[in-house]
Amino acid sequence: MMRLGQSGTILFVLVIVGMLIIPLPTFMIDALILLNLSFALLILLVSLSVRDPLEFSAFPALLLLTTLFRLALNVSSTRLILLQANAGTVISTFGNFVVGGNAVVGFIVFLILIIVQFIVITRGAERVSEVAARFTLDAMPGKQMSIDADLNAGLITDAQARGRRRIIAAEADFYGAMDGASKFVRGDAIASILIVAINIIGGFAMGMFFLHLGAQQSLQTYTILSVGDGLVSQLPALLISTATGLLVTRAASEANFGGDLVRQLLQAPRTLYLLAGMIAFLGIFTPISKLVAAVLAAGFALLAYRASQGQGEMVAAGGALALGEAPRGESAAAAPPSAPGIAAVDALAVEFGFGLLSLVDAAQGGDFFERVQKVREQVAEELGLWLPPVRVKDNLSLPPNSYRVLLRGAEVARGELMPGRLLAMGQDGQLPGIATRDPAFGLPALWIARQHQDQAVLQGYTVIDTATVLTTHFAETVRRHASELLSREEAKRTLDRVRHVDPAAVDELVPGLLPLSTVHRVLQGLLREGIPIRDLVTIVETLGDRASETKDPDQLTEYVRQALGRAISQSVAPPGETLVAITLDPRLEAELRGRVQGQEGKSFLALDQDTALKLTRAAEQTARAPAHAQSHVAIVVAPQLRSHLRRLLRPVLEDVPVLSYQELDPSLKLQSGGVIRIDDERGAVSGD
Repeated sequence: MMRLGQSGTILFVLVIVGMLIIPLPTFMIDALILLNLSFALLILLVSLSVRDPLEFSAFPALLLLTTLFRLALNVSSTRLILLQANAGTVISTFGNFVVGGNAVVGFIVFLILIIVQFIVITRGAERVSEVAARFTLDAMPGKQMSIDADLNAGLITDAQARGRRRIIAAEADFYGAMDGASKFVRGDAIASILIVAINIIGGFAMGMFFLHLGAQQSLQTYTILSVGDGLVSQLPALLISTATGLLVTRAASEANFGGDLVRQLLQAPRTLYLLAGMIAFLGIFTPISKLVAAVLAAGFALLAYRASQGQGEMVAAGGALALGEAPRGESAAAAPPSAPGIAAVDALAVEFGFGLLSLVDAAQGGDFFERVQKVREQVAEELGLWLPPVRVKDNLSLPPNSYRVLLRGAEVARGELMPGRLLAMGQDGQLPGIATRDPAFGLPALWIARQHQDQAVLQGYTVIDTATVLTTHFAETVRRHASELLSREEAKRTLDRVRHVDPAAVDELVPGLLPLSTVHRVLQGLLREGIPIRDLVTIVETLGDRASETKDPDQLTEYVRQALGRAISQSVAPPGETLVAITLDPRLEAELRGRVQGQEGKSFLALDQDTALKLTRAAEQTARAPAHAQSHVAIVVAPQLRSHLRRLLRPVLEDVPVLSYQELDPSLKLQSGGVIRIDDERGAVSGD
């Protein structure tokens, strides 16, 4: 098909060149004129049916070819008019039948067509093309930055980013070409006026001096033929000029021009009813034909009725969509489509009972989608992780006021809210309310009525609205599961971002020294303990330096943690504040180091159940001592034990970090917080 199109275009250009040189018979002129008119209608219909101007990106070049074709037709018809006083049936028909054989009427109609095309349509389309080209070029840097931001956020893939960039480049090329191509139409209108004038003057001279016709007969004959030639030329030109205006004024849409026109004109049934009433009023109280007014009023009233019915159907459909889908930018549809036969599982989703839909529906004042976007930005700033798109939908099987957070289809958090009430957190006081627990942190709280808000604040409670409770719970859930949300594909995109800054380090590391899977597990290991991965250059360079020593992801994670020691120390205890360090008894630490065993490149801490239970109790008792309640507390051990002890203590001391001595920043202020010991007789004791 493409070869046929290319061959046909070449043949078309050759025909145009031949028309400029070779005299054509009248029957061929008739066929080419009808072809020109048909082609103009086709271009206009295509312009009406496209949803986006780029769907007709060949239009600027096509505009040049059609203009050249019309001018070639003008040359061929002029040759016949001047030589034979006969340019074929089509031109004669337009000159006699269309304008009634009256040269004056024909000339006036021709001038009106020229004015409409040249002053109204062509000038307007030319100006719109110029402005569109300028705005498109000015907007290119912003669009490119938006694409880069979406790519870095993981909202689109590399292939989708390349596709969007191609669209932006195509838009700039299209509107730039349209700005120049619209000049062809203006020049064609001017040329048509000159050609008609030349034909009339030249034909009058030919009839008088060569065909020996009378002055009146000569003027009548050649004026009719010249006007007919101008009409058959300008009618297609007018259609193509209209198509030009439609394309350059057309914004991208989900429907074609006709669909948008009907939907937008009929979106206000009340306006149509008012219009029908006005027409009926004119028919009754003015001399306007009552029959015509009645028909028009009835027609608009019927349109108004149909529009109101259709609007109700659209509202119902829109409501179902609002409950089941997330808006653009937060829908899982932003992720790459799944392969046929593979069920799509959302990486992150939030489901609501029907009683909480007001928190999501923007029409009811819900702003959860905006809050989700802020959470994504906050997590990216804190941890260096861009969350995947979040699917938000209703779930009628949930209790009305319940919600849950799903991670790859599995529930990881659930909560219950009370719309219309506020959550009060703080010390026990004389405050009426419904006892509950904060879903994010599990702290005791009360659901109170809004009229008790001031009373709760005076009693020292922290008062939070339901939307903030939901957002906080969602954010904390995301932070706890950040390592699971870092996919292998996101790890690859992370390395690609580092490659722009330090290409040598990335090219040396992957796949030469380590596979992508190992780097992925290291990044997950950091996120699992709340360590930001923002300093990707340091992470990549450390992995490159240590990859020759070990391929164990856990050991590599420890090396990276040591390189990020300053950032880790500051995340545990802000600069200027003191870290309360809890250590192991030296004999216990030596014993535990002796129990670290290795197998197939992996290391583990070999402890019997009784010893592990005693160690866990001792650590919990020491870390939870009342004296440490308002302090920054961490357990500090030898590097060889850090990861093993963290895994052992995580179930009971999830909020207490376990650090190695090498991770402590030299400028960090330390204070002893006790020593963890195991006493075989009493179980576990702690002391300073």
